Order: sequence, then C-alpha cells, then structure tokens
Amino acid sequence: MTAVLGGARAGSTGVTAESRRTMLAATPTAAGQRLIRSFTVNVREPEGEPTGPSGSPGLDLTFGGGAPRLTGLKVTEISKAAKSSEAAKVSEMTKAAPGRRHQLFLAGDSTVCDQLTAPYTGWGQQLPQFFRRGLSVANYADSGESSGSFLADPRLFATMRPLIRPGDTVLVQFAHNDKQTTAADYRANLGALLDGVRARGGKPVLVTPIVRRWFNDDGTLDNATALHINGLGVNLPAEMRALAAERGVPLIDLTALTKRLVEELGPEGSKRLYLYDEARDNTHTSAHGATEFARLVLGELRAQRIVPAGVLR
Repeated sequence: MTAVLGGARAGSTGVTAESRRTMLAATPTAAGQRLIRSFTVNVREPEGEPTGPSGSPGLDLTFGGGAPRLTGLKVTEISKAAKSSEAAKVSEMTKAAPGRRHQLFLAGDSTVCDQLTAPYTGWGQQLPQFFRRGLSVANYADSGESSGSFLADPRLFATMRPLIRPGDTVLVQFAHNDKQTTAADYRANLGALLDGVRARGGKPVLVTPIVRRWFNDDGTLDNATALHINGLGVNLPAEMRALAAERGVPLIDLTALTKRLVEELGPEGSKRLYLYDEARDNTHTSAHGATEFARLVLGELRAQRIVPAGVLR
C-alpha cells in the first residue's frame, strides 16, 4: 500500500486495516503538504483471530485521524505473478537477498491478538504501524490459547506453520492461559513450536508475557499473579528465559520491560494501559497500552537486530 497524505488544508490521517490493525499512526500534514507513506498488509481468512469470524472479503482499509486527508492511494497485490518485481523492490530497501520478502508472524494469546471489539486491543494489533513496506505482520495469536492448545488446534499453529518461509521471524508469547501447565509440559510445548518454526527455515523468538496489573501494597508487582507464577508454582517467564538460553533462541523479556513501565507509572497512572476503568480488567490492554507495549517489543526487535533495519518506520 502506498498512500499520499495531505491536502489544501491541514490534516491528521491514520490508517487501520482488516481487524482494527493500526498500519499508520495519526500523521499530521500542514496545509498544502504532501507525505507518502507505504506499508504492507497481511490479508488472510479469517482476517482477525484465527478462531473468530471471517470478516469481509478482500482488503479493508479505514482512514481516520483528527482530520483525514487522503490525496492518493496505490494498492499492489503481492500475488505469485507480482512476487519477483515486488521482492526486488523490497530487497533493495531491506538489503536482503534478492527474491525475499519478510513476514513477522505472531503466536500468542488475547494480549497479543487482533481483537475484534474495541476497546480490547492486543499489542500485536498495534505493531504494524512501526514498519514500512517490505514487512507484513501476520498475527495468528488467539484469545484463550495456552502453549498446548495453540499446538493442538488445527486452525492455529498447523495453519500458520506452512506459511513460514526461510528468513521469516516468529514471535512466540504464551503463559497467561498456562495456569495449570507443568514446567516440563510448558518447555515441551514451546520446544515443539521452536522446532516447527526452524524446520520451515524461520527464526523463532521467545517473548515472555506482559505483566498483569496486580500491585502489592508497596507499589511493586513482585507477586505470583502479576509475574505469571502459575497454580502449580511454575514461574513461566523464568522457564521461558532458561529455554531460550538452552536452545540458543533470541528472547524478548517483555515481562521485565512491562513490569518496569507499569511500576514507574504506579497504581493510578498504569490504569490507562489496561482496561481497568472500562471493565476492572488488569490483564487486557487498551489501545494506548497495546501501543506502548508494542513499542517495547519494537525496541527489542531493533536492539537485537531481529528484523532488517530497512523495514523500521
């Protein structure tokens, strides 16, 4: 997608696609100014959560913002016939090998997924806005999934896995719903996901879960509920960290990063990150919170050079 933003009057234009995915944050333009912004949209069926409703056929784009100004729009389908020319353009930008396009797959739960209904928003839903043309975010995260159920349901990993191509990156975040999973089973499930990705030539990355907003009296999150120590006493983020080290897999410690941010904001300031005011929900994030947590993921993707620098907006 290539959009030309701006017009005779000042404006502010944002773009969402498919199931409320933010492709472009609200972008201001001065009167008479023109800006060109390009991005790649993953179009799939269903268009949101893999176990959810189908959505509408084709590609859905919504232009919003304070004062949308759209001057032009070019849509190029990356079909089999168009792959070679499009890949050449992407290759030049990302400095990758010729013939390569990049996909960033997401495997996770409701805190990651493309949520259908506002104000619920997964951090994976806000991640696409940080990438330019050349990388698409394919979000296969699904509400209610554990490390085991994501493997067992044919609509999830079994559907995603054949789409992974050599060089694609797969972020894996599970823990919220592994409430009664043993340490051995948790490691085995994650290991099966890693093996499945690597067998396709993909690059798996383990992501520890976002914290729950569950404060102690001293203003810290040092408790089992916030830090995902499950009903069997298994410290799930610690198990994931250890597995990443053992298997030589990159790790994004989102538990530590979100803990720091939530504690800095404190019991009152952190409410905006979650759906506390709307639903007394200390687990799921608002659009604002999902965006802030996506920024933390983005920072690690950049710092660890997990994705090509040329696709970062």
